Order: sequence, then structure tokens, then C-alpha cells
Amino acid sequence: MRAARLIRMVLLLQSRPGMTAAELASELEVSERTVTRDAQALSEAGIPVYAERGRAGGYRLVGGYRTGLTGLARDEAEALFLSGLPSALREMGLADAASAARLKVSAALTPALRDAPAGAGRRFHLDAPAWYQEPVTPELLPAVAEAVWGDRTVLARYRRAGRDTDAERELAPYGLVLKAGVWYLCARAGDDFRVYRIDRFTAVTVCDTPFVRDQDFDLPAFWAERSAAFARSLLRTEVTVRLSETAVRLLPRTVDRAAAQEALDAAGPPDADGWVTVTLPVESLDVAHGQLLGLGPELEVVEPAALRTRFATAAARLHALYGDTS
Repeated sequence: MRAARLIRMVLLLQSRPGMTAAELASELEVSERTVTRDAQALSEAGIPVYAERGRAGGYRLVGGYRTGLTGLARDEAEALFLSGLPSALREMGLADAASAARLKVSAALTPALRDAPAGAGRRFHLDAPAWYQEPVTPELLPAVAEAVWGDRTVLARYRRAGRDTDAERELAPYGLVLKAGVWYLCARAGDDFRVYRIDRFTAVTVCDTPFVRDQDFDLPAFWAERSAAFARSLLRTEVTVRLSETAVRLLPRTVDRAAAQEALDAAGPPDADGWVTVTLPVESLDVAHGQLLGLGPELEVVEPAALRTRFATAAARLHALYGDTS
């Protein structure tokens, strides 16, 4: 632990000359007294660290000194590409690796480029979770992430929806996906690739046995295909609706975008009123009622009769609330 802290201290001073004891203590998460002892230890080991007293003082390296400890380790290099996702890094247990990688990169930069990392951080931030949801970190995520990065198989117990018993699987964990604040594992189970919600794992054991990764596996392409297939699988019901020109424009923002576009592409020409009739796949009549009601008088339900009746009832209730506005 101390050796790693001493290396970090040297890299900090190389990338940001003139750091005070308080600043170093904050970065290294130790006391100022520990910083003083560490600086003395580095000096005794031949690292030219010296302290400048006074208001503008701080710890510095003798001019021109540069350490050769800036080579990136594999986990640091991999974590560096995720540096725009600080919360995701913390949840996977990679925050320290990413911090070390950023320090090494900063130390290797020329003085003219020292502000580049800070400049990027001020200009870009990725907030992955969805609105109006409090993200919850799955308890077993760090163990799963460890297996993913190490290409090691896991024995996992998984809570299946609508089942009273857990399923147990031996998985080859290929990749992690964070979608709208929910973590998923893309893994090979036997000969098939599957997707698991990590918050449904009830137990995970990381094995010592490595698995041989299929180099043709493309995580982004696999996720795009499976997520599109999942979205389509939810659309088990069809409704027929007439849409005004305004509703045609708003429909892809109201229901599943791909389903809306397919329905609009398959629609015939507008009728005499300029309205278009489409057959739209939806998850259920309840979901369709909630989604399509927001289009108000720009949409008319044609079929099924049950949904048309619900819209008529809603319209009557609205009229009763607001009365005759003529």
C-alpha cells in the first residue's frame, strides 16, 4: 500500500508541481503528517523531492526530474477508456485503476498540455442513469466485473422472473452493459450468448478457470441486436389508429420508435381529411391507452373496439371536467 502511495505522490508532483501538503493529503487520502513522512522517505530513496516554505510554497521535484514509472498497466489502460463514467468505474471497482492511469498520462504530458485532462473534464460528462430514477448498484457487480476483466468463468445463481426457484449457470462473462442505470451481463452459457440483469443474481462465485474469448464477439453489435429483439418481443398486440399530420410527426416520440416508423412506412396515402391510418404494434391495450392518449384529438382509435371505448370514456370525462368552452 505504501509503495503504491509513494509512486502516486511522485506522479502527482511530476504532473502538478508545487502541491501543498493539504492538497497531497486530499489526493492520497492520508494525513498531512503522512505526506511529510512520505516526502522524507522519497528524498532518502534518491527522489529529489523538496519543500518550499511560505505562502506560495509546496512540495516540488527538482527541476527536470522525470520518473520512468509512467507505463500503463493493462487494467489502467482499459479503465482509461471509461474515464468519462466515474460512477460506473466506482461500481465496477475500477476507480483506483482509472485514477492511476490518468495520473500517468498527466505525468507523461509536456508542460504545455498539462491542462488537457482538466479541460476535457470541464467540457464533457456522461450521466448514464435515466431521469426520475435513483440508480442502485447491484451488490454482486464488482465480482462480476472482476470476472469480465479477467476472462474467468463464474458460477451464478439467477432469480428468474415469475419463478419460485433460482437457476444456476456456469457462465463465460464477455461484457458489461449499463443501460439507463441498469447493469446487464452479456455471457456465454453453453453454446449460446445470453443477457442477464445483474441485480437478479443472488450468488456469484468467480472461478480460477479462465475461458477462451471468441475474438469475433462484438459487444456493441450483440447488445444492439438483442435489445432490438427484446423491444420487439414486448409488442404483442396491434391497434389501428388514424393520425393527423401532427400525430404523424409525434408518434415516434410517443411509442416505440422503430415500431412507429415501420407502421408509418407501411401506411397508405392520407385520406380526404389528410389523416393517415396505420396498424401499430403495442405492448398491451393498457400501455397503448397511456401512450396514445397523450396525442389527444390528433389521433382516433379505429380498432379494437375496447380501446376505442376507453378513449371515448376518457374524452367524456375530460368534457365533464372542462365543460362547454364554446
